[in-house]
Amino acid sequence: MISIAGVIGTGLFLGTASALMNGGPLGLLLGYIFVGSISYCVMITIGEMISYLPIAGGHIKLAERFVDPAFSFALGWNLWYNWTVTLPAELSAAATIINFWHPGVNNAVWITMCLVVAIGINMSGVGVYGETEFIFASIKVVTIVGLIIFGIILDLGGGPNHDRIGFRYWKDPGPFVQFYGISGMTGRFLGWSRAVTQAAFAYSGLEVVAMAAAESKNPRKNLPKAIRRVYIRILLFYIGGVFVIGLLVPSNNPLLNVNSDNASASPFVIAINQAGIKGLPSVINAALLTSAWSAASSNLYISSRGLHGLAASGNAPKVFLRTSRSGLPYVAVAMCASFSLLAYMAVNTSSGMVFTWFSSMCATAGLTTWFGIGVIYLRFRKGFLAQGHKMSELPYSSRFQPFAAWWAIGASLVTLLFSAWEVFLRDNWSTATFMTNYLPMMLFPVLYVGAKIWKRVPIVKPNEMDFHSGIAEIEAMTHPDVLPRNIVEAIWMKLT
Repeated sequence: MISIAGVIGTGLFLGTASALMNGGPLGLLLGYIFVGSISYCVMITIGEMISYLPIAGGHIKLAERFVDPAFSFALGWNLWYNWTVTLPAELSAAATIINFWHPGVNNAVWITMCLVVAIGINMSGVGVYGETEFIFASIKVVTIVGLIIFGIILDLGGGPNHDRIGFRYWKDPGPFVQFYGISGMTGRFLGWSRAVTQAAFAYSGLEVVAMAAAESKNPRKNLPKAIRRVYIRILLFYIGGVFVIGLLVPSNNPLLNVNSDNASASPFVIAINQAGIKGLPSVINAALLTSAWSAASSNLYISSRGLHGLAASGNAPKVFLRTSRSGLPYVAVAMCASFSLLAYMAVNTSSGMVFTWFSSMCATAGLTTWFGIGVIYLRFRKGFLAQGHKMSELPYSSRFQPFAAWWAIGASLVTLLFSAWEVFLRDNWSTATFMTNYLPMMLFPVLYVGAKIWKRVPIVKPNEMDFHSGIAEIEAMTHPDVLPRNIVEAIWMKLT
């Protein structure tokens, strides 16, 4: 549920509007399939490592063991940056959604309301966070499944107007968009690349399941199950969702422009309005609002725990180690919450524009994390084999390795390089677009080189890699699966 809830959010419900506008229905679908292939490779890559070593800190601590402490430092701060800037992205998305009901109200009102909810949940402790997140996750899953089914019905003419749409919008205005009116393959490629960047934001967060590895029950048994099952559900939700969106809404619909500050920018809401269904758009927007609340709460939780973990590793000031009697890292929560004030940029600028800026920053930071996971795995594999082990000894292994890790590295780098390529076209320079897309990519090597100089640590040699610390405790927690007592339990265990 953590992995499912972490990735189904405003990236799919709201961000797909700009992706469809820039890439067209086929460009949107191919973009999500491309990024889906990267995320699949990331999942099986991190799955092999984390099911063998389900340690606190996930891939951040694995980087310290199998690359070097400097790489762990850079990856840890990149993760913190990623989840910290995602918080104002979700708050600005929430403001865009609420504007559907009250377009004349200042965005600061909605941002403050959502921020109070997110901070309140996090300051109430992990128990309240877990319970509310489970409720929000359930709403998300029911909403996306319902929208996919409902969208197919609308496409086949089951709406009040009985308009059978089919693949009409794939023919006119067409399967691709000529980005900025640029003709030929160049225009289609640039439109597709923008859809890919948005898809990266939507998929970002899959790897967060690794951060919960140390706190999961029977990790060597349950984590492989999670890795095998979760990505299938997510790929179905996302690829199925964007396929339906491409059928229902033409790419030239002006309401798709989230920068216009029009609150009906969610493609699902646009489609329902076009079908002439009264009342349902408000219900859908209410569900989408809970998605934004959930994501904001999760972002604050993960970023604060990440900052606390950096302090525990000596990579951040010790003040962030302070906790309440119940263990709540209140200083880290307060620090991360302060960055949410960036969402108030939406007061003087379109909330949709602010959402676009921050979602681009999150996408590039997420792609950098995926690149780092691929690098860690190749080092992990090299050391594991060098010390006489066989890959078959792992609790979970994939026949696609090491090619999957190489694909995660190469495809992530290519996506990063082309994330805002349009700014280099003649008379098309945008400082905001350049900075929001390329800043995290430039920041990572700076952090790594700076940490190498500061820590003066060499890259860990394959024969010196630590594959043994904590193994005894992990094996002690491992026990056979509980067998189902009846057919109902058997079906439930299969589904979960």
